[in-house]
Amino acid sequence: MKRLPQFLMFAAALSLLALFFMPMWKIQLFAPQYPDGVEMHIWINKIGGSTPGTLQNVNILNHYVGMKEIVPDAIPELQYFPYIIGAMIGLGLIAALINRKWAFMAWLSLMIIICALGMYDFYLWEYDYGHDLSDTAPIKIPDASFQPPLIGSKEIINFTAVSLPHFGGYFVMLGMALSAAAWYLKRKTTTS
Repeated sequence: MKRLPQFLMFAAALSLLALFFMPMWKIQLFAPQYPDGVEMHIWINKIGGSTPGTLQNVNILNHYVGMKEIVPDAIPELQYFPYIIGAMIGLGLIAALINRKWAFMAWLSLMIIICALGMYDFYLWEYDYGHDLSDTAPIKIPDASFQPPLIGSKEIINFTAVSLPHFGGYFVMLGMALSAAAWYLKRKTTTS
């Protein structure tokens, strides 16, 4: 029982490895012409989808209403985010080795800050793509916004857009919960 907080902190840090193998977020678009939906996946270093042509299909749909093309290589976050996650894994392992409640809470606090900043950055990205429309768009709808929701569901013309965490995102939440449990258990058993 005494080593449980340390084990939980190791597991919390290692749970972030899932982000290198699984998408962290997904945006689904449902419409009468797409009854099964178009599902876009956002990874820490790329954007794809449930099928190889998903991003191309989304870009074609976006073109009609004047949205910019989504070009993963032009999104700087996809270049540096893997380094941030790698650093957080390393810091989490150091926190587990230190095995102190303050180290567990410091890691959790930093993860909360990174997640909050990431969500804000994602909102800004969505806002830009949904509002900065081309004047030469084939379809013009006055005062329309094509911004998908940050989280949840939203009607956009004849589409229903659903934005939710994907498997990698749930592993991040698991890591945060594990580090909180490690801090709580360590707090109950020691004063250091």
